[in-house]
Amino acid sequence: MTTTPAAEPLLDVQPSPLALLLLGRDADPNSERGVECPGDLPAASDPDLVERARAAKARLGDRVFILGHHYQRDEVIEFADVTGDSFKLARDAAARPEAEYIVFCGVHFMAESADILTTEKQQVILPDLAAGCSMADMATAEQVAECWDVLTDAGVADVTVPVSYMNSSADIKAFTGRHGGTVCTSSNAERALGWAFEQGEKVLFLPDQHLGRNTAVLQMGLSLEDCVVYNPHKPGGGVTPEQLRAAKMILWRGHCSVHGRFSLDSVNEVRERIPGVTVLVHPECRHEVVTGADMVGSTEYIIKALDAAPAGSKWAIGTELNLVRRLAKAHPDKEIVFLDRTVCFCSTMNRIDLPHLVWTLESLADGRVVNQIQVDAETEKYAKAALDQMLALP
Repeated sequence: MTTTPAAEPLLDVQPSPLALLLLGRDADPNSERGVECPGDLPAASDPDLVERARAAKARLGDRVFILGHHYQRDEVIEFADVTGDSFKLARDAAARPEAEYIVFCGVHFMAESADILTTEKQQVILPDLAAGCSMADMATAEQVAECWDVLTDAGVADVTVPVSYMNSSADIKAFTGRHGGTVCTSSNAERALGWAFEQGEKVLFLPDQHLGRNTAVLQMGLSLEDCVVYNPHKPGGGVTPEQLRAAKMILWRGHCSVHGRFSLDSVNEVRERIPGVTVLVHPECRHEVVTGADMVGSTEYIIKALDAAPAGSKWAIGTELNLVRRLAKAHPDKEIVFLDRTVCFCSTMNRIDLPHLVWTLESLADGRVVNQIQVDAETEKYAKAALDQMLALP
């Protein structure tokens, strides 16, 4: 007869900061910026939150201008003076120089763009500093500088023009401006690439590989073989000098955590489940998803397409769930469903909730400026050059 050896006694582990963090009983102050507010954050269950938000906004009057990104929760959108995508909102803020405070209900890179485009007298506020963007975080200034060194060693930096997606940090926009490039949105990416190829032979597209690939192949007529992916986590980007010299599109290995999760299986499944459905997806989706869909376009394009759609039409939308739910509610005469059966909110965007908004507005009304986003002068200079080049695109 065999016997099972006795289990070894559990060690008395001391509660280190890392152990507490992994157990969810503590926070890392270096990575969880803004989770703990330096003030009293109202409880999420506070039944007076809506009235408190209205009262604080009324006290501030024209001194505050609230921007709400399309992916925000409905409870936040209710208090937005304007809604839109990231660049539209930044321009809306710049068009309101009389507003002392710009409260940006979005994510960090969006607030940075607003700070770059607004006046020095205006203060841009992000209700929760932890509302970042995983895509923007996939390209750091140090990584991109190293990439440029790799391109220089391969002998192609002089003929490469950087094009940075709006969904990037101010540092990356500044890098782009320093090297004669431009910023783009999902709406004007084709124009930006057309301009870039007039300036040079190659494009370094940051940080979303999918938008870059989809635009180059489906709109510019390039082939998949014309594209290489630079991986900042591999030596030399994981590509050879020969591959860099042969490529026309050098794509940064980044993606949107929301749009990147849609798959071709999602498209095929919804077609089987809803006969006659039109599949409409964002160009940040993978190439096989975009080619498998019926229509592809930016957030604004998606909204306009559904506004113009006939009653009784059926739609499966591949973008952030808050927006899809809002569109379904706005168009009860149409069948509008989320492309994937799995819930897919933008987790960082959803950090901006009503308690954080109330705390922000009440703090401002009491004369306390909280969570101000400030881009340093040097970074702002070159980032604005890249943004201005986008505005000058034909």
